[in-house]
Amino acid sequence: MTALVLDGGLATRLESLGADLSDELWSARLLLEEPEVIRRAHADYFAAGADVATTAGYQATIPGFVRRGLDAGEAELLIRRSVELAAQARDEAGRGLVAASVGPYGAYLANGAEYTGDYDLDEDGLFAWHLPRWEILASTGADLLACETIPSYAEARALARLLRHTPGVKAWVSFSCRDGERLNDGTPIGRAAALFGGSAQVVAVGVNCTPPRHIPSLISRLSGGAPVVVYPNSGETWDAGHRRWLGLADPVEFGQAAKEWRQAGASMIGGCCRTTPEHIRQIRAHLS
Repeated sequence: MTALVLDGGLATRLESLGADLSDELWSARLLLEEPEVIRRAHADYFAAGADVATTAGYQATIPGFVRRGLDAGEAELLIRRSVELAAQARDEAGRGLVAASVGPYGAYLANGAEYTGDYDLDEDGLFAWHLPRWEILASTGADLLACETIPSYAEARALARLLRHTPGVKAWVSFSCRDGERLNDGTPIGRAAALFGGSAQVVAVGVNCTPPRHIPSLISRLSGGAPVVVYPNSGETWDAGHRRWLGLADPVEFGQAAKEWRQAGASMIGGCCRTTPEHIRQIRAHLS
């Protein structure tokens, strides 16, 4: 079976198009102020060979927009707009799927908690916090929900409950991991993935926003269950002495690595932070 090619870093592309994302709402602010640049970024990824557009909804939440001064109704319209923009780009491309991004609670906190899983809410609190946006996205007509950068077992349990709450919804679930074995909160990835085992609603379980070097090990711990989705970050680290990023920034190397991830068992492959349309173009070339 041919692998499904996901898109790359949406925020990375938006910044390259001139967008200023120095804001706690990050790319979600553009839903209000510059929606056209979001549509263009989605179109650029489809042109590069992506099969899926993941929406600009990662930090688009009702509490986040209310904190900015909007009311709940205005916030809902912006959340729906995130799906509409991706669908417009999909329709213009004449192919592809729309995955409505469901970012973690840590993205709303805007304090880096998605990289630690250190939350001030338990499973019940996380279920209640996610529910309003979840129900909006479930009614948008998106092809599936992309539950991404999930750092903790408690949040994974809350998402499993949300899926049961909306039996008609399809989703992938993607964890952020600290190494080749564990989520950012220390939970073994196999234990977290088991929450979604056997669910007809879950199209894939995997990893995103994690360095590429950990991906082969994580795939091995996911094999035998649901299809595997991986879209790591570029793997770069900042070399302050030489003022440069070091890692798999080279798109050709990233494409070569993607071929290895496919051989290891991943069936949905893309990129996360600091990956670009060229990275996706190379993934497509190496997987074809």
